[in-house]
Formats: sequence, C-alpha cells, structure tokens
Amino acid sequence: MLQKLYDWVDERLDITPLWRDVADHEVPEHVNPAYHFSAFVYCFGGLTFFTIVIQILSGMFLTMYYVPDINNAWDSVYYLQNQVAYGVIVRGMHHWGASVTIVMVFLHTLRVFFTGAYKKPRELNWIVGVLLFFVILGLGFTGYLLPWDMKALFATKVGLDIAASFPFIGDWIKVLLQGSDIVGAQTLARFFAIHVFFLPAALLGLLAAHFLMIRRQGISGPL
Repeated sequence: MLQKLYDWVDERLDITPLWRDVADHEVPEHVNPAYHFSAFVYCFGGLTFFTIVIQILSGMFLTMYYVPDINNAWDSVYYLQNQVAYGVIVRGMHHWGASVTIVMVFLHTLRVFFTGAYKKPRELNWIVGVLLFFVILGLGFTGYLLPWDMKALFATKVGLDIAASFPFIGDWIKVLLQGSDIVGAQTLARFFAIHVFFLPAALLGLLAAHFLMIRRQGISGPL
C-alpha cells in the first residue's frame, strides 16, 4: 500500500531523484569511523544536529502546557512535571539537552578550527557556524528564565547586567530584552517570544544555509 502511494506521488512530482541525490552522496573515508577511529570527531556536527532536533521536538511539547505569564509560569511548569504523563521526562530532556547542545556545538567548533576547515573556500560556512553558536547560546539564555523560579530570576538579572556592559549598545540591549525597569512580566513575555519564535527562525535559516554550503563544498579533508 505504501509503495503504491509512493509510486502515485512519484509519478506526479518525480521525487525519487531528490532523495537519491542525498542517499547516494559518497562519504569521504577520512570521516568514516569504520575506517579511522579518529574520524569520530567529524561526527560532532551530526550529533549537534541530532540534539537540536530533540530540543525542537521537546520544546514543541512543552509549549502546549507552558503559560508565559508571571502568575502562571511556575505553576504551569509544576503541573507539567507532576501531572502530565511523561512530562517530567520531556522537560528533563529539554533542560539537559540544552547543555548537551551547547557542549556539542563547542566541540564541533573546536574540531573545525583545529582541522583548518574554516579556511578557503569555507570561510562563509565558518561565519554561519559562529552565528549558529551565538544563536544556540541565546536560546539557552532566554530559556533559562521561563520556569520563573528564583534561580532563573537572579541568573537573568546577572545576564542582563553583563549585556549592559557592552560598549555603546549595552544599555540598549538590556532595555530591549528586559522591556521595563525591572525583570518582570514584560521580560518574561519577551524572553518567551525570542526563545520560541525569533531565535528558532534564525536557527532554521542558518542551519539551511550551513547544510547547503556543506553540500556544495563537501566535507573538508584531513590536515
């Protein structure tokens, strides 16, 4: 039945060449752990993408229960963890997955740097990768406030003070993120919007550009 459905769609849209082009793409020997154990470091990019997918899927689940309001945010997280089936597992995946994602992005960046993969002709992809790194750090920072507990509140205050210390634009950044004179309802609403809408949109766009350039230029060779 599935084969007939596929054949029906393929006859009209000719989708086979699209996925065959991806599936038949040859992987260089130096990045295949089956041939070289050291090639495992070339898997950091794929592992990073895997953790990002987990973050997106678990985040979509969390938004179905989370209420971005200072009077209900903590209660909604408590309800998710204690009343929703498997809620504590999904929230744990998202919470710890954020740290794992940042670590994996950092390791991937180190691998690219120390193997010289940022050099010509891959300079633009390096820039995109650095932007991805900062976007993921931003996702971690904005997501930290959302549980609206004391630890999140004071950590956000410290983070905003650090942002305010930037030369020339620091105060503007703090006002943009905080939204008012104190860390309150406006701050939570802005962090939620940035965490759920703005940064994920930037993340997906940069990932698409990253993959397209990898596809066009190929995986860098060994030193």
